[in-house]
Amino acid sequence: MPETFRATAAVELARVERGGFVESRHAGAAIVLNPDGQVIERLGDTDAPILPRSSLKPIQALACLASGAQLEGETLALATASHAGTDRHVAVVRDILDAARLDERSLQCPPAWPSDTTTRDALVRAGGEPERLRMNCSGKHAAMLAACVAQGWDLATYLDPEHPLQVQIRELVERLTGERVQASVVDGCGAPVFALTLSGLAKAAHRIGGSSERSPFALHRNAAALVAAVRRHPWTIDGPGRADTITIEQTGVFAKGGAEGVMIMVAPDGTTAALKMLDGSARASSIVALRLLERAGALSAAEVSRARDELPLRVRGGERDVGVISPAF
Repeated sequence: MPETFRATAAVELARVERGGFVESRHAGAAIVLNPDGQVIERLGDTDAPILPRSSLKPIQALACLASGAQLEGETLALATASHAGTDRHVAVVRDILDAARLDERSLQCPPAWPSDTTTRDALVRAGGEPERLRMNCSGKHAAMLAACVAQGWDLATYLDPEHPLQVQIRELVERLTGERVQASVVDGCGAPVFALTLSGLAKAAHRIGGSSERSPFALHRNAAALVAAVRRHPWTIDGPGRADTITIEQTGVFAKGGAEGVMIMVAPDGTTAALKMLDGSARASSIVALRLLERAGALSAAEVSRARDELPLRVRGGERDVGVISPAF
């Protein structure tokens, strides 16, 4: 296995303050690319391999598009999402499956309760159970199945690393990152996920976020359509009151968080931030990425302030706010 990200290679990225006392600190690594793709800031070791987790979804969705999956607008955004499992999200996942003449029985992501508490509470009261459609990766899985139908590939083995679709995803990952995959393991949803450097992940995010719908290359046209779909339908990518949706709504960035404290974020001008929290906590990932983009001049202080006010960053003591989660710089 490749050498992984070590504590000695991390720097402090965020802190948690309670009543004037710094209670916790989050260390990790981060990198910022300017609109031309040049590195303008590097914190910690960005060349050690990490698992991008759901921050890989934009590339997986692009591979599905290239393989013939019919996705646009909300269905394209849902293919990239880690959604909250609301009825609205589930309806769009069903649309992807319906277009491929499939149903939820073909999904191989695990059954799950929705992460949206209102929806989960309603399901519990109604006597419901965890469902594959409610799992946050069901849009990605539906898109993978749609691609398999378009190509005539086997549906039962679509998660096998040697399946033609997964091979295409891996090849596209290497093309966009400019580096070889260092390991392949199983993600929480059952799909393959590849070990990459944070530098490579940032490069891929920059290439996707800076693509043009007028490009002569289909990959870049598809990437531009994907980013536009997410920005036009920010509710799809995450859910009401959730971090990625809030940051997109308030700043116009393209944001895609991944489990274990991974984040990629592309500002409208193409400036790109990517980060990984060493302890796997995601609670500070969005505000740290926003602050990095602000420091790069890609977002205004007012834009970041609006997003910060909506993000769940307040530390509570009793029934009042007594502190805050904030960037360490």
